Amino acid sequence: MSSRSVRVLLSVVAAVGLMLAAPSAVSALTGPAPAKTADAKITDGCYTWSGNLSEGASGEAVRQLQIRVAGYPGTGSQIAIDGQFGPATKAAVQRFQSAYGLSADGVAGPQTFNKIYELQDDDCTPVNFTYGELNRCNSDWSGGKVSAATAKSNALVTMWKLQAMRHAMGDKPITVNGGFRSVSCNSAVGGAPNSRHMYGHAADLGAGSQGFCGLAKAARNHGFTEILGPGYPGHDDHTHVAGGDGRLWSAPSCGI
Repeated sequence: MSSRSVRVLLSVVAAVGLMLAAPSAVSALTGPAPAKTADAKITDGCYTWSGNLSEGASGEAVRQLQIRVAGYPGTGSQIAIDGQFGPATKAAVQRFQSAYGLSADGVAGPQTFNKIYELQDDDCTPVNFTYGELNRCNSDWSGGKVSAATAKSNALVTMWKLQAMRHAMGDKPITVNGGFRSVSCNSAVGGAPNSRHMYGHAADLGAGSQGFCGLAKAARNHGFTEILGPGYPGHDDHTHVAGGDGRLWSAPSCGI
């Protein structure tokens, strides 16, 4: 065997030994693995979007998006969860994007969806809230003013509004003391005959580190059409927030 052949053989043996002995050396020889880009598609345990969504789109994919951005309608507003991607939905997507440092173009694409995936659990609730918090009355969601399925769906939207509000307030925990009530539960606690708790729209919040007035003021920007707090009869010990038709904001002690 020539001296050149011996050198080649020794080089091959050395390289093989290096790869077996030190895994990090493999990267040095083969180069780093390609980095996962922000646009990489993720399959989610709750709901996975396919393709971009923009103004003019419609369908279930839009409705699912609207639920997640329901807390970004702008001050005093509420977006419809109707599966129609109109100007209000676009503006809500832009606010969501801005809140999380994404390009605020109003088009829901991989970066927007990946952020949503980070924010939700496999049961579709946002990571910082649970169905249990929003239902301390009747675990099967029955007995309210709407069907059990509708009450639970409304509560999910409420949770996503609270998630947006929580993020806007510095990601400090928000304490939920109550949510959905059946008609009998509502009557037992002396709730109003038309209480939005019976529809799954409402949540009663503890003061936490933000204070009742801090919560009431923040709620104005996150899709809550009903805000009742200190100074409103029976609400000095909590802040009540809810979605639904009409608008009633009253927390006189907070200047609302």
